[in-house]
Amino acid sequence: MAELDKIIGEINAQSQEAIDEILTRARKEADRIISEAEKEAKESCDKLMHDKEIRLSDQLARAKSAAALAKRQLLLAEKQRLISDVLEKAHLTLIQLPENEYFDLILQLVKKSALPQKGEIIFNEKDLARLSSDFIAALNQIASERGGSLEISDQPRSIDGGFILLYDGIEENCSFSALFETNIEILQDQIQRLLFLS
Repeated sequence: MAELDKIIGEINAQSQEAIDEILTRARKEADRIISEAEKEAKESCDKLMHDKEIRLSDQLARAKSAAALAKRQLLLAEKQRLISDVLEKAHLTLIQLPENEYFDLILQLVKKSALPQKGEIIFNEKDLARLSSDFIAALNQIASERGGSLEISDQPRSIDGGFILLYDGIEENCSFSALFETNIEILQDQIQRLLFLS
């Protein structure tokens, strides 16, 4: 019986040794799996944080860019509004010039626009009614100096101010609105330089 107990003891010892070895390997394997899982989890968290930071950085850059664009658009719109206001006031100022200054301006425009031929000059109803003999004499002298002549039309046109020249059926619109329209880009550039670059 002692022999049997001894055999049983050896079997138990070997079994315990095998169990201990299996448990040790299992613990090591479990530790390795846990360590790898923790490492993967940390890498995943780091990647998520990095990706989140990149997305936030991109969103911030896009938001800054959009804000800068909106600011530029607002500034441009305000500049355009101011330029339009100045043009409108300048146009109105021309129309409302005192009579002597107004007709002096008309004579200056005729000097630039009259052709060396016979033509007709057309005014609006208000100007036609207030033409003075001095103005008519000065107009005839300018036309003559340019090598032509201008007859004043008794048929007014619906223009804001200025005049229309008519030569052989071809009209040259020298009304203030037409002059502003024709020179709008030059005027806008000059106003922009005066308002924003000085």
